[in-house]
Amino acid sequence: MQIESLQNPKIKNLLKLQEKSRERKNQGLFIVEGTQENQLAINGGYEAVEIYICEEIYDANIKFGNPRRFEISKQIFEKLAYRKSTGGIIGVYKTKSSDLTELNLPENALVVVLEAVEKPGNLGAVLRTGDGAKVDAVIVCDETVDFFNPNVIRSSVGTLFTNQIASASKEDVLAYLQGRNIQVVSTFLRDETISLYEADFTSSSAIILGTEATGLSDFWADNSAALIKIPMLGFVDSLNVSNAAAICVYEAVRQRS
Repeated sequence: MQIESLQNPKIKNLLKLQEKSRERKNQGLFIVEGTQENQLAINGGYEAVEIYICEEIYDANIKFGNPRRFEISKQIFEKLAYRKSTGGIIGVYKTKSSDLTELNLPENALVVVLEAVEKPGNLGAVLRTGDGAKVDAVIVCDETVDFFNPNVIRSSVGTLFTNQIASASKEDVLAYLQGRNIQVVSTFLRDETISLYEADFTSSSAIILGTEATGLSDFWADNSAALIKIPMLGFVDSLNVSNAAAICVYEAVRQRS
């Protein structure tokens, strides 16, 4: 039987999960739109509890296990979907813990740490870089960060599910890094700051980035093995945090290869 009414309780709950972080946290559920994104969620070990298919559009064959499956009309799908060309599928999944203790890092780890996230799109873009460069973890120093915001999933094109992620206070993140002998390299301007290209990333390293508005706090500058800057050759003095992350991460990858 096809769901055709926006007043259906399940559709109303999907809209709540889509729009409200509180609902995602209270229910321990989040939604994923799109064929690629759903496939990456399954590949990443996330458990699907419900799948909503618009048969007029859906043409993939994702192996979900045994979630409850519902058919929805094209009108309902277009109401729920941010993009109309995402394969006619919306999945509902259980969230996972983002505790630091859940991370499994190799000996020579490369980690990205964001002190704070101003926009979900920036976090998504950093996760996309993390996937492309195969960093070992992306950590956010904000215990209230909502990794499962649809805008994070969308802007990461599903790479939220291919990265190891964690969130904690900056004090706990620093203790975690120090306890594993991971050098802290922070993007921060002081007299002792060196060019990104002079830094050594060949050993275990965490690249710490702040926001465009305020940059990093002194906390990280005071607890860093090195302070770095990206050479700026034009008229502006900073980059979007996701762009800065990509430049720093790929320099580390270049050195390691």
